[in-house]
Amino acid sequence: MSHTRAYILTSRGMNVMMEKFRNCEFGRCPRVLCGGQPCLPVGTSDVPRQSTVKLFCPKCEDIFHPRSKYQNNLDGSYFGTTFPHLLLMTYPSLRPGPSSEAYVPRVFGFKLHSSANNHRAAATHAAVAAATANQSAAEVSQQEQQQSQGDQDTTMQG
Repeated sequence: MSHTRAYILTSRGMNVMMEKFRNCEFGRCPRVLCGGQPCLPVGTSDVPRQSTVKLFCPKCEDIFHPRSKYQNNLDGSYFGTTFPHLLLMTYPSLRPGPSSEAYVPRVFGFKLHSSANNHRAAATHAAVAAATANQSAAEVSQQEQQQSQGDQDTTMQG
């Protein structure tokens, strides 16, 4: 376990990191519906030199690459896979509530009907089937041409 991670998991370290989180020192979530939610640093591995630090958004519970060049060069194992979750368990008042908004897809200002997803899936399947049929037809045509060429060669030799 790295010394930095050992420190931030102590009560003193957690207090320091809580203040940094409150001051948005680690950055904000890039998702619009998170409304600028402050993020926490997280490692995707506890093994040193496996990956760089990422940002964890407690609202959408997703991770992102940091925008800061400085953060992009930090080893993720300094924070480990535990830190943000332990901080939010230790200070439950920091955990944001779920988003009250949900994104609603629209076309020309009109909400999409739920059946639109079924039509899109059917259209995709139809396009794949057509492409496969066209490819098969092209392969058959190419085989017929090769066979025809072979028949012509046999006729010319005879």
